[in-house]
Amino acid sequence: MAPIEKSTSNEKYDLIILGGGSAGSGASRRAAMYGKKVAVIEKDGKLGGTCVNVGCVPKKLMWHAADMAERLRAAASYGYPDAGALSQEFNWEYFKKKRDAYVHMLNGVYERNFNKEGVEFHDGFASFVDQHTVAVKRRDGTVDHMTADTFYIAVGGRPGIPKDVPGAELGITSDGFFELEHRPKRVCVVGAGYIAVELAGIFHTLGSDVHLMIRHEKVLRTFDPMLQDVLTDWLVHTGVDLHKNTLVTKVEGQKGGPLTVFTNDGKSVEVDCLLWAIGRHPSTESLNLDKIGVKVDEKGDVIVDEFQKTSVDHIYSMGDCAGKYLLTPVAIAAGRRTSNRLYGGPQFKDDKLSYENIPTVVFSHPPCGTVGLTEPEARKKYGDANIKIYKTSFKAMYFGMFNDDSHKEPTSYKVICVGPEEKVVGIHIIGMGSDEMMQGFGVAVRMGCTKEDLDRTVAIHPTSSEELVTLR
Repeated sequence: MAPIEKSTSNEKYDLIILGGGSAGSGASRRAAMYGKKVAVIEKDGKLGGTCVNVGCVPKKLMWHAADMAERLRAAASYGYPDAGALSQEFNWEYFKKKRDAYVHMLNGVYERNFNKEGVEFHDGFASFVDQHTVAVKRRDGTVDHMTADTFYIAVGGRPGIPKDVPGAELGITSDGFFELEHRPKRVCVVGAGYIAVELAGIFHTLGSDVHLMIRHEKVLRTFDPMLQDVLTDWLVHTGVDLHKNTLVTKVEGQKGGPLTVFTNDGKSVEVDCLLWAIGRHPSTESLNLDKIGVKVDEKGDVIVDEFQKTSVDHIYSMGDCAGKYLLTPVAIAAGRRTSNRLYGGPQFKDDKLSYENIPTVVFSHPPCGTVGLTEPEARKKYGDANIKIYKTSFKAMYFGMFNDDSHKEPTSYKVICVGPEEKVVGIHIIGMGSDEMMQGFGVAVRMGCTKEDLDRTVAIHPTSSEELVTLR
């Protein structure tokens, strides 16, 4: 189903959703399943939002490409002496075309799913005229007005570039990362969050010289300290040039050419690409929300209650622009549950998303997985005397055959327990396979498992994950 091009002025809907990303897709299809007339308005003209187009999906494909390079370099240890040379032959240009084609295919899947469910897809930029009307500016310059009983604001966000650093605009963001036609030889990544460490890891593993500039001592500062320590040390060990306690003060050069990045310690580095990964901002500023009484916070995030409702009764918001857990599955779940509650009948009258114990993964090298409270959070909430920590560190069996010990990635696991029953309130893992194993342990924590539940689970041998059910 291509975007609807005919005029829809004065068309009335049960539900109009601003944004065709993860939240908008999940919510719209669920509402349509209940027989509602639904329209989704997407300003970028393609569905899937950040995740599909410039986020999770193409990022994970790039991570797989980098992971492949690591496996090729390790192949000599497994009896393939000539495979290592192949790791130097990664064809960025070829892979970008193939990756972009995959993303385009997914855009089509989203459109076909809308068509199947009866969701109208409109290509245009929507802003509120009043509490029941949006103006939709289409690509040809025409403007339609559409009305609805209910609205969802699911416009997502965008990566930021600092406004107080001269020359900052010479750099790119994570969006620009996916536009790169060639692998830059020298890269500076600014930021310490998951996007920064993921993209720095991809660049480095695929052969770029990488400078990673962080404001403090460690990366992933909102994560458990164990994950911070292990990943920070490993980044340095593998050759990423980590600049701690560093602020960029100025950037000089030309867009697309060599850049000189100046820092607060009086030093500078010359790179071919500067990538800002310093946070994201909600795309709400042009929606006229103040005109209709929808409140936002100082960052521009839409303020919602536990049921995703805004300060206006018939307007809801979910996904990245609502400012809670900026994760694709969270956006989908919040959108679906809202549609269930509004349109699914009395059995869903209390349906809402719980924002506790949401598992997530960082596709770093090695990957991290986390669910529940960090150790500092647990100690603050329950008190030191009520906390018991179980930890282990080891090298995965895969690395047992490595000829060079210095290339053996670390694995570290931590389980945080509370009270005499030792209820598990947090699990944090880093090491090979952590990305895949986290989902199952996320279920366990969500169900309220105890340390005894883990102990009574028969281990799967030989695996890394068995260490989580054999901790002492």
